[in-house]
Amino acid sequence: MIDAVAANSQLFLLVFVRVFALLATAPMISSSSIPGLVRVALSLMVAALVFPQVSSAGYPIPDTGLAFVLLLVGEAFVGIITGFFLLLVFAAFQLAGQMFSLQMGFGASQVFDPLSQVQIPLMGQFLNLVAMLIFVNTSGFQKIFLIGVQRSFERMRAVDLVLIRSDIAQQVMTRLSGLFQDALVIAFPILGTLVLVYVTMGLLAKAAPQMNLLVLGFPISIGITFVVLIVGMPFLAEAISQFIDEGFEVIQTMYTAGQDAAIEAGEAAAP
Repeated sequence: MIDAVAANSQLFLLVFVRVFALLATAPMISSSSIPGLVRVALSLMVAALVFPQVSSAGYPIPDTGLAFVLLLVGEAFVGIITGFFLLLVFAAFQLAGQMFSLQMGFGASQVFDPLSQVQIPLMGQFLNLVAMLIFVNTSGFQKIFLIGVQRSFERMRAVDLVLIRSDIAQQVMTRLSGLFQDALVIAFPILGTLVLVYVTMGLLAKAAPQMNLLVLGFPISIGITFVVLIVGMPFLAEAISQFIDEGFEVIQTMYTAGQDAAIEAGEAAAP
């Protein structure tokens, strides 16, 4: 293995750059709580495991230095796009928590998210932690290495990004629009329940003005929200698992489009 890597150091560098870019942007692995040395070591190990498959497939190496640098940038871009699509899935859970945090009375409660390195509402962090647990439980890490790494080298090269740039832009816009749709699907049961709670409290305020519903409203809305979360947790877990699978399906679609574009370009160039 060492002799093969030394003889094909340029190819191994290309493989390493794509793997490292993916692990630097993928959910959970890109967290700042993971030391950079550990991430580099993991990238080297994964690149060494994938390297024999890539070398046997005859991955093209450019002759000039500028072309090789551009190819390195393309490899990094492939890994970043793959991790970006997975990050959009987790961003939907944070957005869903932000949608009903203010209505339930936790709008001012902010916590530090180690993944995104920003302050997010408490309920957004709660849904994010639930999504992480489901991601691990549904073999998300195995899918990252099988789909994001192995199949990416099987179906897509960095030069294929030029051929499918319009498809990538369309997929990014579709996922960005689907981000709000997924967040609304997750938050809608709680938002609908809170609307009924506030309508009921408004009617009670008219019927019994002596009741101080401004003080009682916050514990009531918070308690009902937690009850809805506990009751609907099995359905919420199923929805989160489905959204994670959809994220991997989008990645596979992008790889398939790159493979098809490369085949069509090869057939068009053939005499």
